[in-house]
Amino acid sequence: MEFRVDIISDVVCPWCVLGYHQLAHALKKEGHRGEVFWHPFELNPDMPAEGENLRDHLKQKYGSSDEDSDAARDMLTEVGAEFGFEFNFKKDSRIYNTFKAHQLMHWAGEKGRAQPLKMALFAAYFSDGMDISDPEVLVGVARAAKLDAGEARAVVWENRYASMVREKERFWHARGITGVPTMIFNSKHLVTGAQGVDGYVQVLRAITREMEMDQA
Repeated sequence: MEFRVDIISDVVCPWCVLGYHQLAHALKKEGHRGEVFWHPFELNPDMPAEGENLRDHLKQKYGSSDEDSDAARDMLTEVGAEFGFEFNFKKDSRIYNTFKAHQLMHWAGEKGRAQPLKMALFAAYFSDGMDISDPEVLVGVARAAKLDAGEARAVVWENRYASMVREKERFWHARGITGVPTMIFNSKHLVTGAQGVDGYVQVLRAITREMEMDQA
């Protein structure tokens, strides 16, 4: 069976990385196929251009202690490794504005390359510690995802898709989306947060049962 999965996410959201990989494993485990469509969400739309130290940002936003941050980083690193994804956190890791990255994603979607670009952006930020607010970094990531570097440069430097990304963000906010990852299955079933492989298996089975009943 094939599922349409709309994923609202941000490039700097580690749970979006894990949620996607958990979903992919659940689909494979159940013998299903999934067509993924990525949608923009900015966790920190007012983030300054230079970004912020990640640990300091989490302290200010959530009241996280250094011990909390270390425990979360260890857990994310361990779980990521289970799926072959490397979280490479450092003391000076920073969090960045992602508006231009979302514009690049919109353009890649028009080219049918949103999926490889999203994976490349996740790796660039979490594994390689790159500044994914830097236009030239984004051009390099686009090139790695086999997109035209010249066109990518024009997209990010000219803010070519700024209004479209803002419109999409408003669309999801208006529908009550306040956190990521949020996944919508077959344009009907909404699931928030990374559910784990077993959690997504249960979601897929429930939707499958409902579809079979509708067809009976």
